[in-house]
Amino acid sequence: MNTLPSVTVVVCAYTLDRWDDLTAAIGSLLAQRHPVDEIVLVVDHCPELYERASAAFTGVRVLANTGRQGLSDGRNTGVEAARCEVVAFLDDDAAAAPDWSEGLLARYADPDVAGVGGLVRPWWATRRPEWFPPEFDWVVGCSYRGLPRRLAPVRNFIGANMSFRRAEVVAAGGFRADLGRVGTRPLGCEETELCLRIAARRPGSVLLHEPAAAVRHRVPAARATWAYFVSRCYAEGLSKAQVARLGGTRAALASERAYLRSTVPRAFGRALRPGRPAGLRTAGALVGGVGATVAGYAVGRARRPAPAPRPAGAPTARTAVPRPAAAGRGRP
Repeated sequence: MNTLPSVTVVVCAYTLDRWDDLTAAIGSLLAQRHPVDEIVLVVDHCPELYERASAAFTGVRVLANTGRQGLSDGRNTGVEAARCEVVAFLDDDAAAAPDWSEGLLARYADPDVAGVGGLVRPWWATRRPEWFPPEFDWVVGCSYRGLPRRLAPVRNFIGANMSFRRAEVVAAGGFRADLGRVGTRPLGCEETELCLRIAARRPGSVLLHEPAAAVRHRVPAARATWAYFVSRCYAEGLSKAQVARLGGTRAALASERAYLRSTVPRAFGRALRPGRPAGLRTAGALVGGVGATVAGYAVGRARRPAPAPRPAGAPTARTAVPRPAAAGRGRP
């Protein structure tokens, strides 16, 4: 009988404003049917949150981000501290389904699997806007129409729900601190860039999308607006330009080309079918979203790149030897 690998789940948080969401995220991890071995909460330069979380969460390792402010080095801090074979990531405003950990870990029986990501369902705080196309749910950090509906290899994961063999992340150098979200700044693609490096470092490895490993991701009212939609699309273009500069245009934009050739045209056709009450607005959102993303990409490519050395504390090849598997909850 195959046993599942040990897993450290890293949750990164930066503000007390999301305390209720963070509590729900931690609670969902403690309620897993296959208990996770270790939960690490990394607090990003917020002493008040660090003190409150340290006092509130029993059985959770609460750490301060030891690097640059931002999600990337928060994750690096969690990777460096992790004691298990697999390191998984859950957003602080997401909640995992009870069978989430088992869904992710079961796929690591194949030694060629370097990482497994799962489904991210939007959990709208208000009603989903009628005009908001499901093909653009990536705008709110969720799985979008066009992703595989069954187990399949993918180029990269959605950050709210992903996991990797810890040794692979460390050997690849961790997340780049010059990419990714800092506070509410809606930049990203650090997950994409890391996935590209992992794949390039070990040809033949695979990253799997497992829809059965699901989480729900809270979408606050502020992200259900046209202004946020456009700004987030523009920021995605800026981020993709940086990834293309770092990893090469062909690899960085392969999925995006397929998305523009197939997913978006099909969505446009559906929006314009007779009887769609918000069809014209949805079609407008598709055009506006693509336009804003392309504009952001063009601006990002025109900018002069600024060098950003890796900060102290980020995982590097010097720490590539995996730590022993944790002998904790959920080990057979």
